[in-house]
Amino acid sequence: MSLTPDISELLARARADLRMGVPVVLANDKAGILAASAETLTEQRLADLRAVADTPVVAITARRTETLKARAYDGDLARVIMPADADAGWVQSVADPADDLNAPMKGPLMSERGGDAELHRAALKLAKAARLLPAVVAVPVTDPAEFAARNGLTLIDHQQARSHLQGRSPLSSVVSARLPMQVSEAGRLHIFRPEDGGEEHYAVEIGRPLRDRPVLARLHSACFTGDLLGSLKCDCGPQLRAAMAQMGAEGAGILLYLNQEGRGIGLANKMRAYSLQDQGFDTVEANHRLGFEDDERDFRLGSDILKSLGFSSVRLLTNNPAKIAMMESNGISVVERVPLKVGETAFNTDYLATKAAKSGHLL
Repeated sequence: MSLTPDISELLARARADLRMGVPVVLANDKAGILAASAETLTEQRLADLRAVADTPVVAITARRTETLKARAYDGDLARVIMPADADAGWVQSVADPADDLNAPMKGPLMSERGGDAELHRAALKLAKAARLLPAVVAVPVTDPAEFAARNGLTLIDHQQARSHLQGRSPLSSVVSARLPMQVSEAGRLHIFRPEDGGEEHYAVEIGRPLRDRPVLARLHSACFTGDLLGSLKCDCGPQLRAAMAQMGAEGAGILLYLNQEGRGIGLANKMRAYSLQDQGFDTVEANHRLGFEDDERDFRLGSDILKSLGFSSVRLLTNNPAKIAMMESNGISVVERVPLKVGETAFNTDYLATKAAKSGHLL
């Protein structure tokens, strides 16, 4: 018998550590680094990192370097060398664009050019998975396993973690139960839980859709502001309600409610993006300034859930061609795209125009 956590469990622990401001150790067969989230960094933690090695770097994504005018010698990221007098506030200003317009000059920033950035890349993926700003402070450590054990820190073996960081966690059905709804008294809610301890996802079965014919389906990403608060800045709430109403009117359908808030960056980062939009940036530009891609969601979760429920073909309620391509490439046949053009307001006209122009939505 072994009670030792496996790599999936260790990654879940590492995400929680980073959110709480606790650094983690990442190692491969060549080296090791001690990495801490820039967002949750304190002055004391920074002092502790400097005590380990006096050459800390701030790893940021190439998207963030575009704003900061830093050199991304590592391609998709840059390892920015911290000045000797830099404090935690300086680190957070590099990570967070909230004050960029008021204080645009954070440099000149110098980036490390040599060496391997593989572990820094893994640390950034962990920060993203933890719904933190994609920026980490890192210092090298020798004998990383001994260092982690001596300091009670989570150790991530990158060789073991690589496939977990690049892929998606398998989903397991937890429970389903009858759920009468306004759109259909014959409803059922299915709960799916990923093995890596991440957010649960839901399938709402409306009516009694047959498994041997295309089902009217929608992949809907969670939107707290739109779905629950009635935000006028997006069209998510109206799309959710219109999709469910159409399924109810047709007598059957399946709504996949995926917990990928803010295009997969989390609610806190989504609000950061909203704040940047108030400064004049569009939705894509805001994501890039934060260090994220246009869209960080993984729509393959939807095909996984559909297949587990016994569906193989859909009539997909969507304006997003990327969802259709994902379905087709993951074993779900899309026999029809059903447009869902609702929810335009005076507050989201520019947002919808950006989705069409930059993200390819069919609006």
